[in-house]
This record gives sequence, structure tokens and C-alpha cells, in this order.
Amino acid sequence: MLSLDKIYHASFVLKNVIRPTDLIRAHHINPDCEVYLKTENLQVTGSFKVRGAYYKISQLSEEEKAKGVIACSAGNHAQGVALAATKNHIKSLICLPDGAPISKVEATKGYGAEICLVEGVYDDAYQKALQLRDEKGYTLIHPFDDENVIAGQGTIGLEILDQLPNADAVVVPVGGGGLISGVAFAIKSLNPNIKVYGVQASGAPSMAVSLEHHQIEKLDTVATIADGIAVKEPGEHTFDICSKYVDGIVTVSEDEISTAILTMIEHQKLIAEGAGAVSVAAVLFNKIPVKGKKVVCLVSGGNIDVTILSRVIKRGLLKSGRSCSLNIELLDKPGQLKAVSRIIADLGGNVISIHHERANEMSDINGCFLRVVLETRNFDHINQIKSALTDAGYKLS
Repeated sequence: MLSLDKIYHASFVLKNVIRPTDLIRAHHINPDCEVYLKTENLQVTGSFKVRGAYYKISQLSEEEKAKGVIACSAGNHAQGVALAATKNHIKSLICLPDGAPISKVEATKGYGAEICLVEGVYDDAYQKALQLRDEKGYTLIHPFDDENVIAGQGTIGLEILDQLPNADAVVVPVGGGGLISGVAFAIKSLNPNIKVYGVQASGAPSMAVSLEHHQIEKLDTVATIADGIAVKEPGEHTFDICSKYVDGIVTVSEDEISTAILTMIEHQKLIAEGAGAVSVAAVLFNKIPVKGKKVVCLVSGGNIDVTILSRVIKRGLLKSGRSCSLNIELLDKPGQLKAVSRIIADLGGNVISIHHERANEMSDINGCFLRVVLETRNFDHINQIKSALTDAGYKLS
């Protein structure tokens, strides 16, 4: 059974393994409240997952340790299990879908695990892990629905209470629910007045739907850039704990997640993966009642693929009005581009790309189209530029 004693024991076991991550004040997230970031993205392996994985493995019997452990993950859980097993001198085998990013496969190998690439997707890899567990006698380290794993994640709750005893609310990313279960149990056991809110991606709201319907629900599909919380079905333990201790779960969109990632890069100099940024997105876009409160956003991980990061930054710039595209209908004669450029430059817009196209069969025979991509300050700035172009007689489409 999960207990406060077990979470304190996990904290003792983890003392020389993990780093107690900093709690830092973030001034640019939401002006209506005091926001603090719990920086688990700076944890060993770049994610909180090592806490639960290590504590679970540390509690195995000698017989179980001798046989080794197995896990299925394409990301943070794999690296946490690999590191924990290596530190405990235990063999670890990680089943990964063959389409997993090379960077994550290599990172998991780097922590000492053996890799089994499985043709297909995550579910295929999970079935392979169950098969190998039964054949070889490995212990399966579940990513979230295990009370020792939950206890390990709960040590974050203890740290938050030590760092900010007068916190009003803690906001936690939710996938399968292991992280928020441990954090909520620890915090509510010690201070029931602190609110604990969960955040899921709108494309993977399994826990939110389950709590709304008062029973575990399995989604048909999940789709989100927050791959670390793209879970179709919450666990039995995690559902029960969330039902008792969590004050509410909200969802955030892909654009809101992208904006949160960009905001942390720009203002806090922190890299967060999509799953780690959903807590910040919820506060940034006022999804939860935080006005006048001291709010802790748990940034659960920072292992974002650099190719995804570039796309996320682009989305974040568009969502926050820092970038825009204008389609301008012109007469095809000399000086038009110069005139448009002067208007944009005089208003402080920065042209980063331009595409000129002669008119098609549906438009004026003397017409052309200009597609301009700009760097801008905000949406007011964009509207100012659009108004100036329109006032000068240009047609925007």
C-alpha cells in the first residue's frame, strides 16, 4: 500500500542517486500570480522518471535482481530504468518500437541497458516485453501503475513542501498518472489545503475523461507533441489515487504547449519537452484558478528531440504573434515591392522571407501576389502593419 512512510523511505533511498531539483521563480509566465518552476527537466536523465524506477528496482528481492528487469518505453522511463538497473548492478532489457528516435535509443544504451527493437508501435513493444518477462523471468518495471514507482515520484512532493511551504497550488503533467499520484498523495497527506491540479494534452485526455466518467476509460487514439504523456489508459492505482487527491484536471492544446516551451526557452533559459511544458501552458493560458496564488508548475522533463524543437518554436512564434505571414495582392509593376517593404520597415517589422508569384487565371491579368513572412512583436504589431498596408491601398488575402 502507498503510504507517507513509503515516500519518505523512497526519499532516503534516492538521496545519493538523484539531485534535489531547484524551485525557481518565473516572472514572465502569468502576471496575476507568483509562479515557481520545479525543474525536473534538469534531473539526472533529464526527467523525473529515474525517481520511481530507481526506488522500484531498489526494493526487488535478491532473486528478482539476479534475473534482471525489463521495461517498455521509447523515452524517459527507458532511461530511468536503465540508469537505476546499472547502479544496482542488475541486467536491464528495454523493448522499444523500431521507429523510436535514434537519440533516445542511444541514450538508453548509454545508461547500460540492452535494447530490443520491436517492429511496430508502442503496443507491439509492450506485448513483446510481457512475452520476454514470462519466458525469462524478468521483473517488469511499469512506467506508472506501481505503488513503489508512485512512491518514488512522490518524493518531488516532499521537496516542493520543503522549498515552498506556503504554496497554494501545484500543477502537474499527467499521462498515466504515476507522477501526479505520488505528488498529490505526499502533498495532501501533509497539507490538505494545497490544491493539486493535473494537466493533459487535449489530444490525449485519458485521465481527464476517466475522472469525468468516474471509471477508467481507454481512448481509441492519442495524438500530441507531448509524447511523454500520450497514454491511452490510466492505471488502476493511479486512477484511484487521483480520484481521491487531485482537485481537477484540465487540457491544453498543441499551440498552447508550443507557446509554453518557447516562453521557458526565452524567459527562463530552460528546455522542456512537450510533456514537461503542459503545466506551464495551463498557468500561462489561465486554465486553472491561480489569480493571487503561489503556484508551482512541475516541469517534468527536458528530453525533446531537436527536430521537434525547431517545429515547436515555429508554432510558438505564430501562436504568440511573434511571426506572421501576409498575402498581398499587387499590380505587377516596378516599385511595388519597395513600397511594401518601406511600410513594413517603418513600423519595425522584420522580413525573413518573401515569395513573388504572377497572378493565376482567376485574378487580374496585370496582378501578382506577394507572400511575406515577418518577425513581429505581438498581435497588436501585426494588426498595425496590416492596417498600414490596407490604408496604402494594398489588398490582403
